[in-house]
Amino acid sequence: MPEITILKRPREEAVITQRMFFKKTARGKVIKVLRERYLRDDISCGVDGCRACNTTAQTVLSRSGDTTHKAFPTGHYILPDTNVFLAQMDLIESNYFTPPIIILQTVMEEVRHRSLPLYSRLKALTITDERKVWVFYNEFRSETAIVREDAETPNDRNDRGIRKAAEWYNSHLTLAHPPIRGRPNLALPKVVLITDDFANRQKADKEKIPCISVRNYVDGMKNSDQLLDLLSATGSDEVEPTRAVAGRTALYTDYLPMSTLVAGVKAGQFYQGHFNANQYNYLEGTVPVPAFTKPVLLVGRENMNRAVQGDVVVVEVFNEKEWKAPTDEVIDQEATLKNDDAEDSEEEGDDRVHEHESKALRAEHTKKAPTEKQPTGRVIGIIKRNWRAYVCHIDSTSLTSSNATSLGLQTVFATPVSRLLPRIRLRTRQAPSLVGNKILVTIDRWDITSRYPEGHFVRTLGKAESKEAEQESLLLEFEVPYRPFGKAILDCLPPEGEQWVVPPKSTAAPEWRDRADLRDLIVCSIDPPGCQDIDDALHARRLTNGNIEAGVHIADVSHFVLPETAMDNEAAARGSTVYLVDKRIDMLPALLGTNLCSLRPHVERLAFSVIWEMTVEAEIVDVRFTKSVISSKAAFEYGEAQVRKDDPKLNDSLTQSIRLLNSLAQKLKAKRMAAGALNLASPEVKIHLDSSESSDPVDVEQKALHETNSLVEEFMLLANSSVARKTQESFPQTSVLRRHLPPPPTNFEKLQDILQKRKGLKLDVSSSGALADSLDKCLDPKEPSFNTLVRIMATRCMLSAEYFSSGSVSRDTFGHYGLASPIYTHFTSPIRRYADVLVHRQLAAAIGYTPLHASLHSKMHVERIMEVVNRRHRMAQMAGRASVEFYVGLALKGRNEKEKEVTEDAFVIRTFRNGLGVFVSKLGLEGLVMFKRDTQFDAENYTISVPSSDKGRPDVTISVFDKVTVRIEVEKDKNTQRGRVKMTLVSPVDSRAL
Repeated sequence: MPEITILKRPREEAVITQRMFFKKTARGKVIKVLRERYLRDDISCGVDGCRACNTTAQTVLSRSGDTTHKAFPTGHYILPDTNVFLAQMDLIESNYFTPPIIILQTVMEEVRHRSLPLYSRLKALTITDERKVWVFYNEFRSETAIVREDAETPNDRNDRGIRKAAEWYNSHLTLAHPPIRGRPNLALPKVVLITDDFANRQKADKEKIPCISVRNYVDGMKNSDQLLDLLSATGSDEVEPTRAVAGRTALYTDYLPMSTLVAGVKAGQFYQGHFNANQYNYLEGTVPVPAFTKPVLLVGRENMNRAVQGDVVVVEVFNEKEWKAPTDEVIDQEATLKNDDAEDSEEEGDDRVHEHESKALRAEHTKKAPTEKQPTGRVIGIIKRNWRAYVCHIDSTSLTSSNATSLGLQTVFATPVSRLLPRIRLRTRQAPSLVGNKILVTIDRWDITSRYPEGHFVRTLGKAESKEAEQESLLLEFEVPYRPFGKAILDCLPPEGEQWVVPPKSTAAPEWRDRADLRDLIVCSIDPPGCQDIDDALHARRLTNGNIEAGVHIADVSHFVLPETAMDNEAAARGSTVYLVDKRIDMLPALLGTNLCSLRPHVERLAFSVIWEMTVEAEIVDVRFTKSVISSKAAFEYGEAQVRKDDPKLNDSLTQSIRLLNSLAQKLKAKRMAAGALNLASPEVKIHLDSSESSDPVDVEQKALHETNSLVEEFMLLANSSVARKTQESFPQTSVLRRHLPPPPTNFEKLQDILQKRKGLKLDVSSSGALADSLDKCLDPKEPSFNTLVRIMATRCMLSAEYFSSGSVSRDTFGHYGLASPIYTHFTSPIRRYADVLVHRQLAAAIGYTPLHASLHSKMHVERIMEVVNRRHRMAQMAGRASVEFYVGLALKGRNEKEKEVTEDAFVIRTFRNGLGVFVSKLGLEGLVMFKRDTQFDAENYTISVPSSDKGRPDVTISVFDKVTVRIEVEKDKNTQRGRVKMTLVSPVDSRAL
């Protein structure tokens, strides 16, 4: 019998190898967690040719390090602490910043804990081939592992661990480069600790560890001029504040401590929500909170208290006697603060600016009806900042020197493209050369003594109004991921590439496993003009029993995009394909999206099919779901399919299928409408480009809608609803669904009041059916497009639809208000929407085709993905609209050059004290007509009276819903630095005189 020896580890060793911490569970219980840590002495330092490591591990750090820095001529590597990555990531990522970097495991873990977006950027930095970056696992190397001491904070423990690793590296390099007999001793490279923490540098100096601050390090680099502008002011104890900040009295109140905020929200004393700036009045903002039917109104700079669009804030609501109503005047930041000096504090705090702002606010919030007032309060703290890199331009009037060769440090204003954002104070040496360019700027801090936030320059995008710069700025502004697909993602594609085909049918071919062979069906696709990523195809045929078989066939994307692969992770991060006027930013590589998954005609393709048996009255008898192989017989545009359906001379099987589908679609739509579905509207225009190469817009027109548009829509809606029921039955806790919550009745109060007072019409919002009926009755015999305008305005009162996990909300909130459907999802567009890919996986599992991946059994995982997908979906829509707006502006600019004057009919959709909001339906364009002279404004009746163009004539009264004629010009926008549509009235009065 073999002898067994049990060796007990010494207690002092256990202290080093065990990590103990306390953790609070979801129910609030505190538990002790003990984790074993296995220490090693063979973890490589990463330096090429190191003799001491004696390992075959791959190394990335050169033997001599970087020798170009003034302070370290013998060579060096840098070892930044956590705060450097948290505050200076733009600097670290710059192509000009090239020293070899050692990133400690301690730092990586702390960055992940503090900021997941920065952690993702840091991880990307570690795998790039262009940079020399080494991740050293100091927590697992026996010489660098430390334990937290009694009374030591986690931050101090991490700082000590970082210094320990830096000290070990420097001593280790002496072993890595031992002296050689007969040769002079060479100076060794140093490992330099980079930190902006003054106390940490003091301790490092005492321990004789080379250390330096970020600014001093950058000052000694050969290309410091380009890099100094990238420095963030956050956390630096060496950055001199601008004169506008130094020695100033507080303009804002300090935020309450986080613990007080959390406790106050929990107790119902305070309220938490997202801050939304007012696009018409920079002195107002709102915070929607569940406790009130109307959002909390924030009036004045002090009450908004440094909140920026999208920040998660905590607000204190005032006593009801202090509640106010929203603004009725356009107050422009540029006009009010045009004389502010970016550097001079005297200008910032003067009584003139304060009085101007106070006067505007006083004028706004007097003589308001009590019913218009809403909860009013102030921001008392920030839970989460939404700061990121913003697209801006340098305000040329804020420069102190316009000499292009001047490298002097200037404080200037960067004006964001978005009107929802404040101007950003920026210190740069490149100001003259940046004027006229689109640039990226990141906000670093906003002190209580500063009227504006302070930030730093990131990079130049290009000349303003150049198509390349405008396109990139649009993608950046809406946070659209547009990087090329990397090698790891492309490696997930079929190795055959474009030569991939569905193999011949056989039991040995995995592609044919449990798939229905539907290649003989008369299947066709109907899509918008120029569609390349064909997601869906349809068929219909009569059955021998007198019923009709109808099918929707969707590209089987989940066959190619497997869970937890690089391509799947990238698709999840992108969330959606983004459609711009002249470009498409794909969610999936083009090989899949426009080729292998696209249901092209006369090519066999893998599909996921939903097939119904229906009566001739479109009553569903049965439905089945199956993976399939199809061969589309034709790919039609909407107009082509319409012509084919309407042509009495055509009676082939394909035409009969389209007619059969159309008859069923009409009956399906009638049933939806009878159930209370809404027929809403949104302004959609088609932009004609000169050519695919030049992408110059030549004309704009409203999109034509055909009967076949509705045909496709009805069957896609039916497929989505059928799939939603199936997946929810199978996976009641994690099914991916889509809902549209009923809007609060208060959302419609303004529109109801306008319709009643201006047209004598009643809008019933008690249910979706009641709303649909009353919208049908909103007619003006003299103006056919009036009903469409009301539907557009009603759409803006709605809440946004959203994806959700079925186990995360109560069953009675599953419904889709707009479609009057009790349950709904997205299944029909997996090439361009990631939510649909997840639904395909769940449906495949529901029919027993393949087991459901473990990640889709996790409610928390699905919720996290839904949060990303919802955000990406919103951003994709906004980016698409902004692209259309940009090209409409270009087209109008072209018309301005050809025509003496461009005029169009428009409807008044809003009245202000000093202007009108108008909508040009032909162009899908909304704009402001401003009046500089005094006008008589009647907020109660939504009218404004302006002096007549003809002397002696009475004033002209203009109301909401009035039809007017506007003059459209394109001028350079101060915010976007690109062509902005400017509108002035032609009729009933010429507003140029006002």
